[in-house]
Amino acid sequence: MASTLSVSPQQPGAYPSIRDAIEVAPPGAVISIAPGTYQEALALDGWQISLVAAGEPGSVTIDATELGRSAISSSGGALTLRGLVLRASDAAAVSADGGRLEMAQCTASARYSAGVSVTNGATLQAREVKVDQGQYGLLFEDAGGVVEHAEIRGVSEDGVIIRLGADPTLRDCVVAECGFRGMYIYQGSRPTVERCEVTKAADVGISVAHQSTPTLRLCWVHETQGVGIMFGRGCKGLVEACEVEQTAEPGIHVDEGASPEIREGERSAHDAKVGVRAPESALQQDPARVEKLLSTLDGMVGLAGVKAEVRSLIDEIQVNEWRRSAGLAVGAVSHHLIFTGAPGTGKTTVARIYGELLKALGVLPVGKFKEVSRRDLVGQYIGHTAEKTSAVFEESMGGVLFIDEAYTLARSGGTGADFGREAIDTLVKLMEDHRDEIAIIVAGYTKEMVDFLDANAGLASRFARTLEFENYSPEQLVLIVNRIAANDDYVLAGGVDAGLLEWFGQIERDQNFGNAREARRLLEGMRKAQSGRLRALGRIPGRDDLRTLVLDDLLVATR
Repeated sequence: MASTLSVSPQQPGAYPSIRDAIEVAPPGAVISIAPGTYQEALALDGWQISLVAAGEPGSVTIDATELGRSAISSSGGALTLRGLVLRASDAAAVSADGGRLEMAQCTASARYSAGVSVTNGATLQAREVKVDQGQYGLLFEDAGGVVEHAEIRGVSEDGVIIRLGADPTLRDCVVAECGFRGMYIYQGSRPTVERCEVTKAADVGISVAHQSTPTLRLCWVHETQGVGIMFGRGCKGLVEACEVEQTAEPGIHVDEGASPEIREGERSAHDAKVGVRAPESALQQDPARVEKLLSTLDGMVGLAGVKAEVRSLIDEIQVNEWRRSAGLAVGAVSHHLIFTGAPGTGKTTVARIYGELLKALGVLPVGKFKEVSRRDLVGQYIGHTAEKTSAVFEESMGGVLFIDEAYTLARSGGTGADFGREAIDTLVKLMEDHRDEIAIIVAGYTKEMVDFLDANAGLASRFARTLEFENYSPEQLVLIVNRIAANDDYVLAGGVDAGLLEWFGQIERDQNFGNAREARRLLEGMRKAQSGRLRALGRIPGRDDLRTLVLDDLLVATR
């Protein structure tokens, strides 16, 4: 689980600077930063770390304008930035050279460089990012990723530069009031630009050059001094259902030797809402992915009731999307769930699939999965718990936050202060404020989860449904053993299935029974028994010997 380190010049026990916290942070740590301005330039080469504003988005500023470097620069590694204001002067405010960069609810600005620069194979995942000053807004060079609901306004030259074969996706973004071009796509680049608004550029709205092949879909280009969209010689690509108006003539200019495909749409991007005004439901759906994930769910052993409940949830989400598309009213729907039942019954696996389903349905933008427990949410002093819980919540935005053994939050930690309940209270508020931006799943034993829900009067109402995970039957546990064995390139000899069925039929099934964990533990015991048996053969075993687990191995493992 990720460690959380607090930064605050005033708070006793916290680190006084971001650099101080980073120097002692383990890989994967979350640095929770108290509101204020920090005069720092942070080079994070090879780091796996998250820098998160402890307060509201925009309450933390990392200002490197007087230092001559980027506020944040990374080379390789994996970096997450949430809720930060990042300022620089002669260098990009945020720079990623290779590796992975995630940004959410951040603002970047630079005087004589790009707001955000990603190069050399880097991947940028950005949501609700703003660039409000700079020579350029976003710069992609031999890089990719997904940028959603971003705003680039008032830069002195090009709003977005995509070059050297870069292939990012820009969705629901606004590029406005740029001193030169809105977007410049060149040097063999192949981006996808969907539902974006490009307006009030001092030259061309979207310029495509040097053998590039972009996909421009449902975009609105308007009020530019130059033509709306221009394709240079040798360029291809697709322009689909885009509206170009109030630009220089012609709205779409295609040079001799260029061959983009231009398709009319049934309705204009202008009418459909584009840019940051686009509704969350406008996220693309992937029906094929939905069906594949549902097939994976159906392929799990047992869990008939759980599968039916998940399908019911998915059906409701899909129908709501159809109603919304038809202009009909759609009520608010919670995506938070309660999973109850014994351990080893597939709760974590189902939670992962559920997150991927929400992404495939266009409900959540990321669908990533983060699993935490009490120690990741509860602090050691007053105020620390709210910081830790908020940081974990922010890190999980756009995906699924899975809280295992959630009932432990309702139990006193043995001290005078009840910090677990502080975590619950914080979660209740965050779940209400961001109900459409995250799915929270709490899991634990059936009886104990009732106590958890009683810990806060508003907690139960935040969850859509409770899914009960029943113990596996002996027959299902035998099937699970066979599947695990096959995945690990083992086969079970004749008679082993009957022995497994007898063994699982006589095991006591109290609330601590491990279900699939018990099946895996038993298989590990059989492997150890096989190792001893093969070592005693007096010869090098053959391939079939190495793959086969026999009844004697089971008897030794269960002895």
